[in-house]
Amino acid sequence: MTFDLLIKNGLLIDGAGNPWFESDIGISNGKIAEIGRLTNANAERLLNIRGLVVSPGFIDIHTHSDLTMLIDPRAESKIKQGVTTEVVGNCGLSAAPIKRTNLRLLKEQWGSDADEVEWNWTSFDEYLSQLGQGVSVNVASFVGHGTIRTAIIGVDDRQPTKEEMKQMKFILAESMEAGAFGLSSGLVYLPGCFAETEELIELCKVVADYGGLYTSHTRGERETIVDALKEAIKIGEEAGVPVQVSHNCPKYGGHGKLKEMFEIYEKARARGVEVTLDNDAHTDFNPGLVQVLPQWAQAGGNEKAAKMLRNPKTRERIKKEIIEDRHPGPGYVGLVKHGRWDRVFLFHCRKNKNLIGKSFKEIAKIRKEDPFDVYFDLIIEEKGDISALFNYIEEEDIRTLLKHPLMMVCSDSSASSRRGVLKRIEGYSPCGYGEYPYILERYVREERLLSLHEAIRKMTSFPAQKLGLRDRGLLREGMWADIVIFDADTIKDNATSRFPYSFPLKNYPHRYPDGIKYVIVNGQIVVEKGRHKDIFPGKVLRHKSKKAHLHTKR
Repeated sequence: MTFDLLIKNGLLIDGAGNPWFESDIGISNGKIAEIGRLTNANAERLLNIRGLVVSPGFIDIHTHSDLTMLIDPRAESKIKQGVTTEVVGNCGLSAAPIKRTNLRLLKEQWGSDADEVEWNWTSFDEYLSQLGQGVSVNVASFVGHGTIRTAIIGVDDRQPTKEEMKQMKFILAESMEAGAFGLSSGLVYLPGCFAETEELIELCKVVADYGGLYTSHTRGERETIVDALKEAIKIGEEAGVPVQVSHNCPKYGGHGKLKEMFEIYEKARARGVEVTLDNDAHTDFNPGLVQVLPQWAQAGGNEKAAKMLRNPKTRERIKKEIIEDRHPGPGYVGLVKHGRWDRVFLFHCRKNKNLIGKSFKEIAKIRKEDPFDVYFDLIIEEKGDISALFNYIEEEDIRTLLKHPLMMVCSDSSASSRRGVLKRIEGYSPCGYGEYPYILERYVREERLLSLHEAIRKMTSFPAQKLGLRDRGLLREGMWADIVIFDADTIKDNATSRFPYSFPLKNYPHRYPDGIKYVIVNGQIVVEKGRHKDIFPGKVLRHKSKKAHLHTKR
C-alpha cells in the first residue's frame, strides 16, 4: 500500500488512557488509514521518528481565539504547542450573532482584538464561513449567552421582556442550526451577570432540542463557588443538557472548597447529569485593571471608566461594591476584595513604567496612599490602558484538580504569534504559548503527578468525547489524522515565569516551546521541526444538530 504520509517507529499513545506501544501510522486522504507494523508500505513522505511520542492532536476545549484566528489564521502559539482543534465562543462571549445597533457594546467586551477585524458578518453561520476561508487548526464554537443578550437587550441590568426572550431563543436556535456546539455563559461578566437562572434554563431548553452542551464560567469562583456550581448543574438538569464547568478551580477566597465541590459533581452524575469540568494549570492572570470594577462601571470602555473614577462619590461606591461583591466578579477580584495587594503586580502601562513589576502594596508605600486609591489613580492616569498580574490561585488546588477524573485540560487563552499584529497586543498569557507543554514538563515529567498517557487522555479523547467529536481525539483507523509528535524527555514550556516573578516579564509569553517536532492537521504537516509551514488545512467543525427546524418563530 502507498500512503500520503507514513510515520514509522513511533511510541503511540492513542488518547484513550492506554500506555504507549511502538507502531507505525499510515495516513491517506487526511485520515489514519492503517496502524501497525507497516514494513512493506510506501509513502509520498516518510517520517522515521524512533523514540518520539505520537499522540492525537490536543483539543483545547476552552479558548478565546474567536477574533485572533481571523487576524492571523496560522494560530501559531497554539499549533506549535500541539493544539490541533480550538474551541471558541466561551465565557458567554462569541463573535456572533450580532445586531448592528449594539455592535459597539459587543466590541467593547472584546477589547483591543475587536479593532483588528472588519466585523463583516451578522449571523453565526456567516461568522463560521468567515473562519472557513482558511485556518491552520480545526475550529469548533459555542455561541455566547452574553453575545446574544447584548444583541437583543444591550448591557442593561434588567430581565428580558417576553418578546426579547423570544428573539433571544430565535437567534440561539439559528446559531445551533448553523453548527454551534452549545451555549456558553459568563456569569461574572457584563451582561451575563444580570441574567437570572430561569433565563438560562429557558435558553438551554433550545440547546437541548439540538443535542448541544451548556458550558459556564459560573456566577462565582471564590466565596460563592459552591452555590455557583450548583446553579450550573441546576440549569443543565432542568433543561436536559450536558454541562461543562469552565476553568473550575477555586480562586482566592475559595481555597479549601474542592472536596465539597467534588461531592456535588459526583452526586449530580449519580442523578444522571452529565457534568464535567476543565482547567488550565497556571496560578496567575493578566487582566486590565478596569476589569476588577463592578460590571456596570465597565460599560462604555476603559476611558469612560477612568473618567468615572474622578468623581469621589462614584469612586467610593465602586470601592464599596468591589468589597461587597453583590454581582461576584471574576476570580482575580478576590485579591482586591480581600486586600491582598502583595499578590497584584503592575504589568503594563505607558506613563508609569517605573512602577512595572512592583506589587500594589509596594506602590502604595512609595506613594504613601491607600492601595485602593493607588489602584483607581493609576486607572485615571493611564486612561484605563493598564494591566496587572494577579497571582490568585493556589497550586495545591491545581494539582488536586489535575488528578480528578472529571477534569480535562484547557488553556483559557487566545491563539497568538511572535509576528504581526498579535505580537503588539500587550499581555502576559503563558497558557496561549505553553499550556500543554507546561503540564507535560512539570506535572508529568518533573513531579509525576500524572502518567503521560493519562495527561494525554485529558488533552485529547476526553474533550472530544464531551464535544461529540467521534472522529477525532484518538489514534484509530478511519479517524482524521490530527497528530502531534514530541520528545517526552525534552518537551519544555518557555512561556511561563514561575512565581515569585522576576521582572521584566515581557519576553516570557512570546516564546514557543521546545520538544514539539511535528504537528499534523487533517493529514498535513503544519509544523515541522518547530517551523510553521504557512498552510491552512484546518476545518470549521459544525455540530450536527438533532433537530432540523427552528425552535421558535420571529
